[in-house]
Amino acid sequence: MQKIHAGILAESDRMIATAPVQRIKEGKRLLAVSRKALERIFYLAYSYRMTGDERYAERARKELLAASAFTDWNPAHFLDVGEMTMAMAIGYDWLFDYLSPEDKKTISDAINEKGFKAADNPKHAWFYERKNNWNQVCNAGLVFGALATYENNPQESRRIIEKAVATNRQALESYAPDGGYPEGFMYWGYGTAFQILMSAALESALGSDAGMSAAPGFLESARFIQYMTAPGGECFSFSDTPQSVRCNMMMYWCAGKLKDTSLLWLEKKYIENMPEDFAENPGTWFAEYRLLPSLMIFGSDPEFAEVKMPDGRFWVSGGITPVFIYRGGWDSPDDTYLGIKGGSASAPHAHMDAGSFVYEKEGVRWSMDLGMQSYITLESRGVDLWNGAQDGQRWDVFRLCNLAHSTLTMNGQRHRVDGYAPITEVFRSNGRKGASVDLTTTFGDLTKQTVRTLTLDREDNLTVVDKICNGPDSLDVCWIMTTPATAEITGDNSIRLSKDGKKMLLSVESEQDVEMFIWDNIPPHDYDFRNPGTCRVGFRCTIAPGRQESLKVRLKSL
Repeated sequence: MQKIHAGILAESDRMIATAPVQRIKEGKRLLAVSRKALERIFYLAYSYRMTGDERYAERARKELLAASAFTDWNPAHFLDVGEMTMAMAIGYDWLFDYLSPEDKKTISDAINEKGFKAADNPKHAWFYERKNNWNQVCNAGLVFGALATYENNPQESRRIIEKAVATNRQALESYAPDGGYPEGFMYWGYGTAFQILMSAALESALGSDAGMSAAPGFLESARFIQYMTAPGGECFSFSDTPQSVRCNMMMYWCAGKLKDTSLLWLEKKYIENMPEDFAENPGTWFAEYRLLPSLMIFGSDPEFAEVKMPDGRFWVSGGITPVFIYRGGWDSPDDTYLGIKGGSASAPHAHMDAGSFVYEKEGVRWSMDLGMQSYITLESRGVDLWNGAQDGQRWDVFRLCNLAHSTLTMNGQRHRVDGYAPITEVFRSNGRKGASVDLTTTFGDLTKQTVRTLTLDREDNLTVVDKICNGPDSLDVCWIMTTPATAEITGDNSIRLSKDGKKMLLSVESEQDVEMFIWDNIPPHDYDFRNPGTCRVGFRCTIAPGRQESLKVRLKSL
């Protein structure tokens, strides 16, 4: 913690020589500017409060006045307003004794005009009706603004807070019933961070967060996000999520709420492995690093000095995006990991990846998810990324379509956007660990029923069984596993995988003839990210009309 404190001060020292933010959009977003302002004001205000050095306060003041002078905070993309309003509120509150009466009026008026009044325009403030991170981030920023400037306009501030409390419950429903977060690892870090900040601000100012943190599944989601990190150090990167893992500082708040220091087992390891110069690139080590000063607040409990190892091995959640995870242990990168995903492509930030899986054994990730592609790289090329209809261009993006994931494809068609794949059975014995996912509606009316079952045996070798009850037409089945391993077809029904000195044999058992394939991951469009060092392995087969077929794939260490 002392190292983090020193890093914030060092970063604040560098900020002093920088120019304040300017209103320069990137595509349709001002979000990078809002985030930079939030980072600078939060760090500088923290440094001032901890040291009393007025150089930090003066530099933060310049940032506050520069943002106040913007014509607006880009309400057409309201996340930009949410983060900027939070930045302004923190500066107004933490620098209150330093700011002049004129400064305070300028900043307070900007929060009111560019934050509160912008939120009154339904054309831009549709976040109130959403169940995703937009609701959380935008409402959190507005609540911060209302709490900070309450004495200037009590009636308006009260209205903002009460509306946030009422509409935020829609976003909190996403954690129900048991803590699975539908948007995946990265967006848990984003949406939940702002949700927690909103609760913490309401509790510190008003004594209560109006029951927000007691919503079904919300606190339990901290355990979900812990299981989303695999022993090898990468996450289960389903939906719009990169593979990299960083410290989720909000876990300290969760651990304090639940009185469970085992939630910090992985977070403490990330912090202990920080280099001395981590502040030169804090985004490498911390999720949402612009919020880093909050770690110093939430992590201040003396009980966090003793962190115990988690004692669980399984995570299963239902809800919008059902997930099964088995983790062989918590203290070795060689521990086995199996993550299985159900759900629907219609979920926020989802891919066509129902039935996909991540599998690690002996320190190697054999089955992987390629992860997200940066939005700006697609939007800047004119890709209609947010058209998630069945024929929407979103599904033309290679990393988002079913052909790029470790799942099934029928007749070369896209997964059905309106399909939903529940987890129907879970296995927890030493000799059989895994789950079944009903993929029937994922393929529309192409099959009568399709159920995928993935299980680990006592040696943690993986078996994937796809039971397909075909309809009245001939069916072309394509079985794909995306992998970072080197692959070689070694027989009519087998492929040998090699990575980091380890080998794995993929073999197929089927009454039908199968044709083995190794596909490259060179995408079809120039706007797609490249995928070096990866490929797809699997097979194709044809199932006759009305036939029931069981396709069994084994992955066994050599």
